[in-house]
Amino acid sequence: MEIQTRSGDIEVELFPANAPKSVAAFLANIDSGYYKNASFYRALNEDNQPTGNAETAMIQGGIWKTRHGLKIPGIRHESTQQTKLTHTNGTISFAREAPGTATTEFFICIGDQPGFDYGGINNPDGQGYAAFGRVVKGMELIKQFYILPTNGDLLQPPVDILNIVRL
Repeated sequence: MEIQTRSGDIEVELFPANAPKSVAAFLANIDSGYYKNASFYRALNEDNQPTGNAETAMIQGGIWKTRHGLKIPGIRHESTQQTKLTHTNGTISFAREAPGTATTEFFICIGDQPGFDYGGINNPDGQGYAAFGRVVKGMELIKQFYILPTNGDLLQPPVDILNIVRL
């Protein structure tokens, strides 16, 4: 799949054999057109870490800034213990609150982020986040977006995602 931005495109390889439910849900979101005119809107960096969490580096995107309030059913959580995928540099994963609440929001890891894996310290329930793919082309763009100015952890301004498409 490809994340299309004004600055260039980011190619992502998905892992349906490891994370079938997460990949199917992400592709359904793409097919539904949810990511047309979405954005990268959040970056966690060394200057804006949530209190009490281990230091992390990631950029988050989705429809939260553009279509907040759209009601989409939660995706059954596939932990990294189940999928055998880990949150290494360039991994794409679903953002969530409780297990089963992920919908359209995703993040991309900057560097290795073991705290996002099953048993990691970045999620109080210990279930980690659902990794389902990795960036194979365009990581330099992700890193450029990551260092943009933030207000708290929100990018100022957000980076437009023109669309996400299947390749």
